[in-house]
Amino acid sequence: MSSECKYSFLEAKSKLEFLCAYQERCSSELEKKLYDWGIYKEDADRLLAHLISNNYLNEERFAEAFVSGKVNIKKWGRIKIRQHLKQKRISDYSIKKGLASIDEVAYYSNLEHLANKKWNSLSREKNSYQKKVKVYRLLSSKGYENDLLRDVVDEIAAEQ
Repeated sequence: MSSECKYSFLEAKSKLEFLCAYQERCSSELEKKLYDWGIYKEDADRLLAHLISNNYLNEERFAEAFVSGKVNIKKWGRIKIRQHLKQKRISDYSIKKGLASIDEVAYYSNLEHLANKKWNSLSREKNSYQKKVKVYRLLSSKGYENDLLRDVVDEIAAEQ
């Protein structure tokens, strides 16, 4: 921790309220920010308690917003999303609630879109087994479940 506090308690409080009002945050992000600012542990705990009690900080809301963004924008799968939420120290309950908010039709359509795009980019690849492996690898790195991968890739390979 730095030897000097960058902000007073009240300045830190208003900055955190602004950050949380601007975008959903999780407590681990805010804890890191408070540590970087040199705020003492007792004050940091009081600030986080204030944010939670005034509904600036809500773990379930963060999980749902995180899931929504990663599915709709980044086209991530459930596995990768779950791993990243665990890294942010989000509770299993909130992770389950966030993942339950995924629109299944959009999720499957993202998977098909990524698979078709990768398959078509491999037009020079003559070996269909190698094509499948490369598509599997991409979709697996995006965090999609193996049973869904198999279904989509087999479907695409059968169409060709």
